[in-house]
Amino acid sequence: MDAHRCTGTQSQLRHPDTVMAPERLGAMHQSRISFVRSLIRRMANQKWAVSQVQWDISEQGFGVAVYRLDTPNHHYHLVVFSDAIADEDRNDRVIAEKWDVTFALVQGDIDKAFLNQLQNNVPLQEAGRNSSQVLVLARANKSVRVFEHLVTSLAEGQQPDSQVLADVGYILRTTAVYGNGKFGIADFEILDENPDFNLSFSAQMCAVYMLRQFSLDWVHFLAKQKGGTKAAQLARPLQRYLGVGNATGLGMAPYLIRHPRIVDQWLSEREKALAAVSACTITPVANNTIFPLLDRAIAHLSQVVTINEHQQKLNAEAISDIHNIMAKITTAQQKKWLWKQLIEDNQQYCNEAQEITISCIMELYPELVDSHENSMNADETLALAPGITVQKLTEVLKERYRWALDIDFSSAENSYWFWYRSEDKEEPRMGIRGEEPGDDRELALDIARQVYRLHAALAVVEPSQTLAEFLLHQPQYRSIARRAWTLGHCPMGDIQMNVLNQHALPMHLLRCKLAMFGATKFDPRSDRWVRVTFFQGAPLTDEIHDQEWLFPLLPTNTESTPEAQA
Repeated sequence: MDAHRCTGTQSQLRHPDTVMAPERLGAMHQSRISFVRSLIRRMANQKWAVSQVQWDISEQGFGVAVYRLDTPNHHYHLVVFSDAIADEDRNDRVIAEKWDVTFALVQGDIDKAFLNQLQNNVPLQEAGRNSSQVLVLARANKSVRVFEHLVTSLAEGQQPDSQVLADVGYILRTTAVYGNGKFGIADFEILDENPDFNLSFSAQMCAVYMLRQFSLDWVHFLAKQKGGTKAAQLARPLQRYLGVGNATGLGMAPYLIRHPRIVDQWLSEREKALAAVSACTITPVANNTIFPLLDRAIAHLSQVVTINEHQQKLNAEAISDIHNIMAKITTAQQKKWLWKQLIEDNQQYCNEAQEITISCIMELYPELVDSHENSMNADETLALAPGITVQKLTEVLKERYRWALDIDFSSAENSYWFWYRSEDKEEPRMGIRGEEPGDDRELALDIARQVYRLHAALAVVEPSQTLAEFLLHQPQYRSIARRAWTLGHCPMGDIQMNVLNQHALPMHLLRCKLAMFGATKFDPRSDRWVRVTFFQGAPLTDEIHDQEWLFPLLPTNTESTPEAQA
């Protein structure tokens, strides 16, 4: 096919200084190898089937619902508990003790005794104890405004005001999705041998995807209870438009720092996929294919509702720059450029526009991109090779950690924050050094400062000395030496961010991870927490397919007509 004509060689990966800059990571968007996209492709290709097998929900909307998931290898159940809570108890924080909905993804069958066990523990979340048959434990709260508007409108036989849906984009938003062996559930490593969920975070994403179906069934059921035969079904385009929301705060940020090999693997595979498509020539067919995607990205950004003025400006700048990039693509095609040349030329534009364009380019070449989803899992070992000398490690630091060595840590602004774990809130916090208590319990997230201090300590010893001897006398540097040596030999290595700097934006870390998950509709509520939407625009459970659904748009035809129901 003409659109896929390539040189046959893969371009070099972009330099870590480019990829791992926090401003660029903070501009990432969903791509073909984001986890939600990989999951839906697997579900479509292997013909997974989701069915509702139990619905014991009261007229008021409370009770238990169970969904069955059948794959070629196993079967699973999503068990959902809906409970009445007061408005003042609806809290997205980790310290919340009540939620509108709690749920668990369970492998295998569920008998009455097991269901009772789940009912006694899943609604308790961290306070409960579950079977290792439970793969995912999670909870969610309603968007009360969307929920009530949907039920009221549908009960009256009317479609909802689409703008109310656009303002939020979901019925339920998750506040924590556990899949890591906590509270008695299955250890994360078990999934490595599970052919259904061996891709990164696929079990968690699957649980959230099935929860989306529950949220739709829930409002339809309640509308029917309220409106009887007059009640309408939500137009299918609007059903597809509604995803599952997520509220994420500082608690996610340390993950990317504490799991550097995983971050390296995710971003290295993404860059390898990009390198493969970068070697392709921009042809008329490719040109015609990418323009609708970029047009959709512009419309998507225009529809994103956010209270954050900075994000509003970023979206506006991206829209302007994407128009310029589209004009550039036409010229590039006439000059028979490779996509690599366009990507390099695009560096004159904002990071947001660059990253949107990259996501769109990757959509054009599924045969070059999709296989990289199978290489996202990582060996997290950090180790030193035998016989390393002080000189060898120093060379690695100078080559791969120049970004850290050039920081002046004698300046107060570069050590302004300290990170700690709040006992009261049970989540990470940032305190001002010298003004707030807790810096004596500082979390070791200061990679830049640790590298800086390691380099200074290495500089005053004999370069030919073995690193083993150096660490024998100064063991406080063992951890950072292992990390720097390991990541210094990885394609992407550490995120180039001094998290202690007065102007550091944790949002960049949150955005990076959420984009790899496949989130859309970024709505920062501060520089420390953000609301996003998962599976917005994704196919419904009765129509699972592997077609792309990048940059979802608010449907225009939502009347209760056969066309709208399709």
